[in-house]
Amino acid sequence: MSDFYVSAPGETVPPVPAGPRLCQGDDMRIVHNAFLWAYEQAPPLVRGVRAGDTARSAFVGSWLADLDATLHVHHEGEDELMWDKLEKRAPACALHVAQMRAHHAQVQGLLHEAGPLLAAWRTTADPALGEQLADAYARTLDVLKVHLRREVVEVVPVVERVFTQREWEALAEHGMDAIPRSRMMPQLGMLLASSSPADRAAFFAALPRPVRLLYRLVGRRQYATQYRALFPGTPVPATV
Repeated sequence: MSDFYVSAPGETVPPVPAGPRLCQGDDMRIVHNAFLWAYEQAPPLVRGVRAGDTARSAFVGSWLADLDATLHVHHEGEDELMWDKLEKRAPACALHVAQMRAHHAQVQGLLHEAGPLLAAWRTTADPALGEQLADAYARTLDVLKVHLRREVVEVVPVVERVFTQREWEALAEHGMDAIPRSRMMPQLGMLLASSSPADRAAFFAALPRPVRLLYRLVGRRQYATQYRALFPGTPVPATV
């Protein structure tokens, strides 16, 4: 997806402050790829559940609820830990930060719309509710395709000049701390699978050794089990 992260006609990038890169923001693209892939899957997953098949709607619904919670926490971390600092340290980026905040508000509104639909559909497998839910997810993806691309193209290069590596890592830690242990390994597998081989290898190598070991021992199997249940008959994408 490397060619996805380019400016569209009419978009502008803020000036990048002079000086060395103080942090490495490449992992933002990797995380964004995972969200884009997952929200592309959401509408067909919902529409693929047969009317009244509540066992299937409960399983798919649980996965979607985890996805929505992860996206919410990802944006929450940026709202709490990134935007104010970025505006103060790189004032020329203020208009772009305002656009990022507006995108977050759009996404949050769509998640609020999807939440009650998801809760009801999970227990009923009602096709009419499912179609409303699938539509809400399709509209969420439309916003994310713009927001996640522009954040990488316009914001991350500035952040790399004005944030320390420790400050950047605090964003990732905020997201990780909010993910229950039972969900962490399957989500890591999804993230790795949606990355290019080079990005996957670099991201995995930068993880703490205990996390790498745990993924190789049990996480890869947990991810594969979940993937097969979500997409029966489809080959499991490679991770590490």
